[in-house]
Amino acid sequence: MATERELTMAKAIAEAIDQEMERDERVFVMGEDVGIYGGIFGATQGLYEKYGGERVMDTPISETAFIGAATGAAAEGMRPIVELMFVDFFGVCMDQIYNHLAKNTYMSGGHAHYPVVLTTAIGGGYNDAAQHSQCLYSIFAHVPGLKVVVPSTAYDAKGLMISAIRDDNPVMYFFHKGLMGLGWMKYHPRSVTPVPEEPYTIPFGQADIKRPGNDVTIVSLAMMVHRALDAADELAKEGIEAEVIDLRTLVPLDKETVVNSVKKTHRLLVVDEDYHSFGMTGEIAAIVAEEALDYLDAPIRRLAVPDVPIPYSRPLEQFVLPSAERIAATVRSMME
Repeated sequence: MATERELTMAKAIAEAIDQEMERDERVFVMGEDVGIYGGIFGATQGLYEKYGGERVMDTPISETAFIGAATGAAAEGMRPIVELMFVDFFGVCMDQIYNHLAKNTYMSGGHAHYPVVLTTAIGGGYNDAAQHSQCLYSIFAHVPGLKVVVPSTAYDAKGLMISAIRDDNPVMYFFHKGLMGLGWMKYHPRSVTPVPEEPYTIPFGQADIKRPGNDVTIVSLAMMVHRALDAADELAKEGIEAEVIDLRTLVPLDKETVVNSVKKTHRLLVVDEDYHSFGMTGEIAAIVAEEALDYLDAPIRRLAVPDVPIPYSRPLEQFVLPSAERIAATVRSMME
């Protein structure tokens, strides 16, 4: 019997893009170091060698220019994939993202479509300091007109990327650096998963229950899904069965899976590597408070990054990021 192959998230993303470029000649890639280098986190590895510089284009360090170019290309019928190297750099090109990509379909009365996939790297944990370590997806989820995708495994990364490329709306696709599986960077082993060779899609707005349980619901994204699973393994040794939900997309958001889980477990912990205030943890908590309050046996709890710049110091950085130990301790306090 053949062994099911496993891929890193970086290779899964690159394979998804490759298969869609092969299927549809309108798909092309542009960004800083996406060509010969293959993307600094490996998301476009091998594409330049196969498709050449006309379909895999290295750009100058001018995010406003190349994201604006992708917007124009999409308006003319192309399907660009454009990489913003770090999400922290969005400040120099935000006008293109939230005033043009997000709004032009609406402002054209539906006559123009902008099928742009904007990929970007998120997350800390490897001492890259305050300007290269944030997540920030809640900022983009707040803007009407953008779909927001945040995979946590190689399997999800490929299926969600193919769905993103085929979508006629602009999609923000966030990949966590600590899950990409690069040799030079420590990554979480759970992110390496079996991935089918054939193309497949994962629908947006469909959360995944990564681990079923009856005692507490833990909702998260990206790296924090794996931290929650690590915590759940430890809690299970104590007889506490945590249900871990991976949202996979923030826009659209699968409220039903979260609410149904809380109605079963009667407890909710939301864990996020984005900032605590005005973010995903508050949104999920509000939804459950509105739709499942009578089912709760304990107050909703939230774990997220404090409202401080991500420290460069390794001990300080590890302190601000939610850990499996802190997740487990919070759940224990909720069970008392």
